[in-house]
Amino acid sequence: MDPSKSRIPETLKTIHLIAVCGTAMGALACMLKEMGFTVTGSDRGVYPPMSTYLTERGIRINDGFRAGNLAHRPDLVVVGNAVTRDNPEAIELEKQGLNYCSMPQALNRFAAKGKKTVVVTGTHGKTTTSALVSWILSFSGLEPSFMVGGILKNFNSNYRLGNGQYMVLEGDEYDTAFFDKGPKFMHFNPKVAILTSIEFDHADIFTDLDHVKRAFGGFMAAMPVESTLVACDGDRNIDELVPFCRCQVERYGAGVGPFWRIGKISVKPPWTDFEVFREDKVYGTFRTRMMGKHNLSNILSAIGALDHLSVPASVIGKALENFEGVKRRQEVRGVGNGVTVLDDFAHHPTAVRETLRAVRPFFPKGRLVGVFEPRTNTSMRDVFQDLYPEVFDPADMVCIRKPPLLSKIPENERFSSEQLVADLKSRGKDAYFFEETDGIIRFLTRTVRPGDAILVMSNGGFDNIHERLLESL
Repeated sequence: MDPSKSRIPETLKTIHLIAVCGTAMGALACMLKEMGFTVTGSDRGVYPPMSTYLTERGIRINDGFRAGNLAHRPDLVVVGNAVTRDNPEAIELEKQGLNYCSMPQALNRFAAKGKKTVVVTGTHGKTTTSALVSWILSFSGLEPSFMVGGILKNFNSNYRLGNGQYMVLEGDEYDTAFFDKGPKFMHFNPKVAILTSIEFDHADIFTDLDHVKRAFGGFMAAMPVESTLVACDGDRNIDELVPFCRCQVERYGAGVGPFWRIGKISVKPPWTDFEVFREDKVYGTFRTRMMGKHNLSNILSAIGALDHLSVPASVIGKALENFEGVKRRQEVRGVGNGVTVLDDFAHHPTAVRETLRAVRPFFPKGRLVGVFEPRTNTSMRDVFQDLYPEVFDPADMVCIRKPPLLSKIPENERFSSEQLVADLKSRGKDAYFFEETDGIIRFLTRTVRPGDAILVMSNGGFDNIHERLLESL
């Protein structure tokens, strides 16, 4: 299959999505259903909550991939990023000569058509920042459409079809489809874009940092002259690429010099108050319940983008105070016997360090326990083996689980949790290795005490450790 041969017909009624239960694909399916199309989908190992969520919205899901799922000859097949070339439905759609496209192509054609797009990119902070922009535009009455990579608590959804002129998209650098190995964000044409950071990640897709930089550089260079890029200041990788931009670029950061910068900061849990300067003039004073300097940076980038969409600082401030956050981003899952259990998606070393730093000041009377599950295709590899030991410094105690899917990684490339724990101990940390999740739960149940906070970090479900810990406590 050739990306140049993918085609979306002008008129169509029926759409089938292969690998429909992914976060983005599920949201796209719901959008298409709301737009009046007859939508079907398929996936392997279909289970709640996504299966129930889609079925309740009238989307028929086939459990398993098979040629027969395309027997009704849909007008268009959307091929998800998780679909491989040898998938029975990928083979069948080519055999039948059906129209097909990728998820970003479908987003452009249906949800973003006629909209002015705001695209949020970067190694870190994409989901939180795109959620912030989406919520503040909504609070402002501008009725945006959006699709982001996490569930906004204000909407209990990761997507919305709005009647306004803007669409907010999380611009992922991951590849588009098996027939289009370019980054997803290359399909978007932003009016305003945010670039939060550039670091090495996705070791299953990118060979090294230069490969990652080429991907982001391509996005930056392709932005229209009349568009604006709000880019993080103080990131050397971004610094190298900015000169190749044709569009207007505004930098943001905490130091002296950026177009947008943070001024005084005052942390009084649960609130953080902070100043924002625009070209060295006070733009406004804001407050947020979000934790950490990295989230202040996310907020600052959102403010920079929203300023170009003519949202007043006073409205941004009110919206920010009412922002409930994103599920799985420093989310308090509950308190058991005086012990707070938090959930976060952190897995890259930088994200782990900044998340621990962010949470630490909000629990001054107890210990901060970091619980980490290396689960991504990158964190299960040894590429960051030497970096992880120092990022756990803000934690008082550390529990490291053995990667649960290690068999997927070539033996000579595998990450060692045992070695990480040994390295942590050599730094004087109170660190423990666990083969499985049950051992962590048993250990913490008898070890933690009232006032402590347990920060669980994983990009997966982690065997429902959060609820099980709360029940055990």
